[in-house]
Amino acid sequence: MLCNSGRLSSFFCKFVIQFEIMMIQVGDKIISKELFENQFICHLAKCEGNCCVFGDSGAPLEEAETQLLEVSIDKIFAHMRPEGRQAIHEKGTWVIDNDGDKVTPLVGLEECAYVYFENDIACCAIEKSFEEGLIDFQKPISCHLYPIRVSKLSNAIALNYHRWSVCEPARLLGKKEGVPVFKFLEGAIRRVYGDTFFNELELIYSELNKQK
Repeated sequence: MLCNSGRLSSFFCKFVIQFEIMMIQVGDKIISKELFENQFICHLAKCEGNCCVFGDSGAPLEEAETQLLEVSIDKIFAHMRPEGRQAIHEKGTWVIDNDGDKVTPLVGLEECAYVYFENDIACCAIEKSFEEGLIDFQKPISCHLYPIRVSKLSNAIALNYHRWSVCEPARLLGKKEGVPVFKFLEGAIRRVYGDTFFNELELIYSELNKQK
């Protein structure tokens, strides 16, 4: 079943409903309806930034991001722990994981090498350096967009909602405040895909609410 929305001006939008799952296509992006239906607000006081600590490998990196890390590492070092600096010295500013993806290195088999701790909360040395104006690289796109996970298809990009047990506090806070996933990620979405795309998401959200 296909349904075209004539209210979306600059993009072609269609709703694909199959097996009670709805995906929404805007241009070359296929978006999970869960980004509109689920709520999310990072709650660092509860989760303690554990998304940067747990996992099988580091944060996925774009090719351009690996180069940015290489040229920026001297300035990022100022905010890193000795353990993180040692990991960089031994492994490099990025590594290739078991799946063949470029990712940030880890300290041992635990947290990302770029993690530092502030009041027992895991923070990002890359983002800290950006906030202080030391570098132009805010942080890896994969981190900024989380809990959106991006999958590159042959002729499209899929944006899916990823659930992880460490983010349960974020789901509870998001539900309490009534903030859908895509709105929590407004800054990241505008950074990566532009203002027009985010504005289209807001129109879709409005249309979905009218259909309830």
